[in-house]
Amino acid sequence: MKKLSVEFENIEVSYLDRVVLSIPQLAVHQFDRIGVVGRNGAGKSTLLKLINGQVKPGGGHVKRFADFAYFGQLTSATDSEIDYELMGKLSIPKTDIDHFSGGEQTRMKLAQIFSTYHEGLLIDEPTTHLDEEGIKFFIDELRYYYGALILVSHDRHVLDQLVTKIWEVEDGCVTEYTGNYSDYVEQKELEKRKQQEEYEKHVKEKSRLMKAAEEKMKKADKINRASGQMSKKEAKAKANKMFMTKEKGTSQKSVQRAAKAIEQRVEQLEETEAPKEEQIIRFHQSNELKLHNKFPIMADRLTLKAGNKLLLNESSFQFPLGNTIAITGKNGSGKTTLLHHIIKCGEGITISPKAVIGSYEQMDYQFERDETVIAYMKNRSDHNESKIRAALNAMNFNGNAIKKNVRELSGGEAIRLVLCQLFLGRYNVLVLDEPTNFLDIYCIEALESFLEGYVGTVLLVSHDRTFIDRTADRIYSIEDQTIKLKS
Repeated sequence: MKKLSVEFENIEVSYLDRVVLSIPQLAVHQFDRIGVVGRNGAGKSTLLKLINGQVKPGGGHVKRFADFAYFGQLTSATDSEIDYELMGKLSIPKTDIDHFSGGEQTRMKLAQIFSTYHEGLLIDEPTTHLDEEGIKFFIDELRYYYGALILVSHDRHVLDQLVTKIWEVEDGCVTEYTGNYSDYVEQKELEKRKQQEEYEKHVKEKSRLMKAAEEKMKKADKINRASGQMSKKEAKAKANKMFMTKEKGTSQKSVQRAAKAIEQRVEQLEETEAPKEEQIIRFHQSNELKLHNKFPIMADRLTLKAGNKLLLNESSFQFPLGNTIAITGKNGSGKTTLLHHIIKCGEGITISPKAVIGSYEQMDYQFERDETVIAYMKNRSDHNESKIRAALNAMNFNGNAIKKNVRELSGGEAIRLVLCQLFLGRYNVLVLDEPTNFLDIYCIEALESFLEGYVGTVLLVSHDRTFIDRTADRIYSIEDQTIKLKS
């Protein structure tokens, strides 16, 4: 039997009046490889901090039997001993840590964790600032890691490559599934199908019983009418005969009792809910916004620089109408600079005169005035309220969340609202720079659904391989100072 690394017993973690985690029993064994998934705010990071000892439970015990290293989203890199070979592999600059970019901070923290062996690793969203090469390095380093790995990630490709168990955190509970992320999705689909079957069975049985009760009541009513039409002598004779034979269900009262018994059975049927249907939201455009240029965005011998660094050298391209176009390349290759150049229609770029561009950039969003979430959307969209509510719900704005003041939203909520507004707004071209960063898996999948239902043209930059595979019609790559069509 595998050695225990961590054991949870009757854990309860609360914040204000909300139970964040409630775990009766849970264990991590020596060579477990666990992926933690759940919506933003569900308690994934809290779970890792609980194991690391940064969060103390209000009730219960966390027993640790192994030495764990911790990689946090918000922790900073420190000046500790690092394997210089790793520094080279991760392209970490030999400059002061204070001047590191987000990506360089991430690579430095990974190098520090991988420089020393630990029996267990707690890693929280490591790929947010990594490019394709950095993600490949991360996977390669951990593929044959000899210890317990607990990984919070929104990157489905990384989870598929590295984990053999999934912990789903929802409503404070942790549910364990065997397999990687794709296996987890299959199991959730199977659960959904079973729920649908149970629901259909419930509806069918309820309908059968209601029909039987209705027929019994009609029969009782018929007996009542027949009795009313009889002479007193006939009624008395029939009543005597019924009493003598004691046949069940031939009197009005016994039939009514049978009907009531059936109705009670209906009430006692265990309630079964229908599974939630994930529907594609279609974002239609007004005639005024429709583009007719076959290629609404083009470049002819575009030369692009960032300071003294040459990014593109006389590169040409034509982005087709109505397509979702992904632009890939290493960090620093010029992807974001190209998007900015397109947005401002810089030198060498030709854009359709009727193009109305909406853009999403990696930044902190500040809202200018007090508005509720629903009012913010209605003031910036021509779609009806039901469509707006459907999009907001897909991005996890449900219940009272749509009544929140936009100026009080967290960073993640602000990102989700801005994305909703772009798809429902008065645009026909969307430019999205790393839109999946800081979204949970479920919101990324909602964004994929948005893109499927969007009729406009989309340019996007992302390092999320699964996201690109699922959404892009065309993939371009910036390599050797030129932009090439890859697929």
